[in-house]
Amino acid sequence: MALAKITQITGRAVVVSGDDTDTDRIIPARFMKVVTFDGLGEFAFYDERKNADGTDKPHPLNDPAHAGASVLVAGFNFGCGSSREHAPQSLRRAGFAAIVAGSFAEIFFGNATTIGLPCVAANKGDLAEISAWVDANPSETVRLDLAAKTLVCGEKTFPVTLPETAREALVNGRWDAIADLLEGADAAAATAATLPYVAA
Repeated sequence: MALAKITQITGRAVVVSGDDTDTDRIIPARFMKVVTFDGLGEFAFYDERKNADGTDKPHPLNDPAHAGASVLVAGFNFGCGSSREHAPQSLRRAGFAAIVAGSFAEIFFGNATTIGLPCVAANKGDLAEISAWVDANPSETVRLDLAAKTLVCGEKTFPVTLPETAREALVNGRWDAIADLLEGADAAAATAATLPYVAA
């Protein structure tokens, strides 16, 4: 089961500012009563975007200028709080292909990268500059290069970081551990058959 090699992502970006954005803000718990993750995208940041009557609040994700953005720019400690895997799933299904932030909660990071959603970190000064550029240029694209560990915004290139194990898994198409196991199932069964303590 070959997975896509995720080396570069190009798309328009949107800034959802603020630090300590927890997973309950990303996907409120009442929307997690599902058998699959399908359809969760419409509920991403729901309480941030919607009033109680379902009408829109002022929010970057409701701004037509950012419609279709595929790169989310956020603050520090993004994805903190509950370890719900629905949070990155909702962002993926909302159309996001990458997240740029100051830092990430560890469990969120793991849940995101194992569904092929790269999460890269920029330092405080660069993140502020990236955010300002995106806000000023909503129709322009950014390019995230995981091989080079850079984010290109217009004429400027910013360094970004992520753990090397995650980067290698993404660029080599080995980001889904379950798919990795399934791919090796025949080899594992063949090895097991040669072991006297496994064979029946």
